[in-house]
Amino acid sequence: MEASVSYSAELTFLAKLSAAQRAHDSILCVGLDPEPASIPESLGRGPQAAVRFLRRIVRATAPHVCAYKPNLAFYERYGSAAMDVLALTLQAIPADIPVILDAKRGDVPNTASAYADALFDSFHADAATVAPYVGLDSIEPFTTGARYALVLARTSNPGAGDFQDLEVAGRPLYERVVERCVERFAADRCGFVVGATYPDEARRLRALAPDRLFLMPGIGSQGGDVGLALRAGLDANGGGVLPSASRSVLYASRGEDFEKAAGQAARALRDAANAARAAATAPGR
Repeated sequence: MEASVSYSAELTFLAKLSAAQRAHDSILCVGLDPEPASIPESLGRGPQAAVRFLRRIVRATAPHVCAYKPNLAFYERYGSAAMDVLALTLQAIPADIPVILDAKRGDVPNTASAYADALFDSFHADAATVAPYVGLDSIEPFTTGARYALVLARTSNPGAGDFQDLEVAGRPLYERVVERCVERFAADRCGFVVGATYPDEARRLRALAPDRLFLMPGIGSQGGDVGLALRAGLDANGGGVLPSASRSVLYASRGEDFEKAAGQAARALRDAANAARAAATAPGR
C-alpha cells in the first residue's frame, strides 16, 4: 500500500480514512459495541466496566484497523450514563482513525438536522449511518459541509429482504435507493451500507455505484466471508470497501486474555482482508 501521510484535522472523512488505511496497512473497521453480559467480570459491572473494556479493546486493536464503528444502541442501554460511556470511548480512539457513528438515523428534515448536529458537532463523528425510508431530504443534513452519510442499502441481517427486495418498477427497492442517492449526493458525501452477507447483491450495487464507499458489516459472527465480500464490492481501483466486524473481535475471548485475543482477532482479519484484496486485484485474475 501507499506510504502514510500525516493526520490533519481538516481531512474529509474519505481522505482521513485513506490516510488511516495506508498508515495501518488495513481496510478493516471494528465495531465498538459493549454487551454487558459479555464483558469480563474482572472489569466490574455497569457503565464504568464498559468504558474500561472498550478502552482496552481500542488499545489492542488500533494498530490493525482503519476505522471504528460504535453502534449507539449499545450505549443507550446504559440510560443516563450512555453519553458519558460513548464520549469516554471516543476519547480513547487515536486521532488519526476515523469514527463512524452507527446510529441509523432517519427522520423528517428538521429532526434529521438535530440528529446530524448531535452526531457530527457534539460527538465529532467522521461519518454516520442513515436510514433512507423517510426520503432524500432526511439524508441531506448528514451530507452538508464536511459530513458523510453511509446510507443503508442492503443490510446484513437475515430479514434484509423483507422490504429491501420489494420490487419497484421491476427492480428491488435497495437498488432504487442506491440509484436515487447517487443522483442526489456527491461521492465525497455519501456511501452505502452493503452487508458482507450478501455478495451477489453487493456486486449489483457496485455496478450502480462505481465510485462509492461500501461499508460492509457482517464479517465474522454474522457469517460474512471477507474474501467473497471483497470480490463483490471492490471498485475498479481495488478499493471502495470497508469490511466491518464487531463481536468476533471484541469477544474473541471472555476471559482475562480478552485484550490480547481481540488484538489477535483484529490482526488476523486485517491480514485476511489484505490477502483477499490482493488476490481479487491480481493481474489476470
